[in-house]
Amino acid sequence: MGKKPEILVTPNSVEAIERLIQAGADAILIGEQRFGLRLAGEFSREDVIKAKEITKAHGAKVYVAMNAIFHNEHLDEASDYLKFLNETNVDAVVFGDPAILMLAREMAPTMKLHWNPETTATNWYTANYWGRQGATRAVLAREINMDAIVESKENAEVEIEVQVHGMTNMFQSKRSLVGNYFEYQGKNLEVETTEQARQMYLFDKERNAKYPIFEDKNGTHIMSPKDICIIDELEDMIDAEVDSFKIDGILKSTEYMEQVIQMYREAIELYLTDEDAYADKKEEYVEKIREIQPPNRDIDTGFFFKETVY
Repeated sequence: MGKKPEILVTPNSVEAIERLIQAGADAILIGEQRFGLRLAGEFSREDVIKAKEITKAHGAKVYVAMNAIFHNEHLDEASDYLKFLNETNVDAVVFGDPAILMLAREMAPTMKLHWNPETTATNWYTANYWGRQGATRAVLAREINMDAIVESKENAEVEIEVQVHGMTNMFQSKRSLVGNYFEYQGKNLEVETTEQARQMYLFDKERNAKYPIFEDKNGTHIMSPKDICIIDELEDMIDAEVDSFKIDGILKSTEYMEQVIQMYREAIELYLTDEDAYADKKEEYVEKIREIQPPNRDIDTGFFFKETVY
C-alpha cells in the first residue's frame, strides 16, 4: 500500500472550513488579496486565527498564501504579516517571491515554506535549489505533464504538490484592464469589477470557449475555460507518492467542493486498498463530477497528457 497524499483545498469562507475538512480535506490554503494570489475567499487576520482553531480541532493544517508579486513598498507590510502568521502558528506559508523567504528567515525562522512561483516550477533541480534555501515543498506548475511530475517527485528532496482539480490561471496583469476599458467607454464599474462574484467572461468564438475574468488588488486574472479533473488518472501520482493533491475552489460553491472532495478522498482510498476496484469505478467518478459541474464549465485533463515540446 502506497502513501496517502494530502488533500489540500481552498475554502471560500471561514464557515466552509469545517465542512470541507469533514468532506475529507487534510489542509486548507487561505489568505488575503494583499499577499496571496487568486484565493477562493478573503480571510482577514481574525479569520486566520479562527481557521487555525478549526483546523487544529480536526487535526488538519492551515497554509497561508503570500505568493503575490511584491514591490519594495510592500515589504514592511509583508514582514509584519509574517510575524503575525508566526505568532498564530500557521502550518506553512506559500511564497513565490524570494523576498518572502528572506523575511521569513528573520520573522519566522521555524516556519515551513512552500515554494510556488506559478508557471516556472517545472523541474526537480530548481525545486531542490529552493529546498536548500529553506523551502520544504514545491508546488509544480500546472503546465507540465504526468511524466515530468513523476520524474520531479522521484528526484525531489522536497515535498511535491500538484493541482488535480479545478480552475487554473492562464494570464495575469498587474493592471486593471477591465476597469480601464470600462472607464475608456465612459462607464465607471470600478466597484463592481473587483468582485469575483460579478461573473464576467471573455468569449472566444473560434474555440467556443468562455474564460472567466476578474479583477482584484493584484490586477486582472483570466482563468481557464475548463476545470482540470483527473480523478480517473491518479494511479501514477499515488504510486510516485506525490505528497499533496490540490483541489482549487476558486469561483465554486461550498456544496460543489464538498462533493468533489468526498469523491477524490474515496477514489484515493479505493486505489490504495484495491486497484482493480478503482479501475472499475473511475469512469463513474468522472460522470458524477460532470453532473455537478457549473453551466459552461466542462472538465478536461489539463496538461497532464500533453506532449512536451523542446
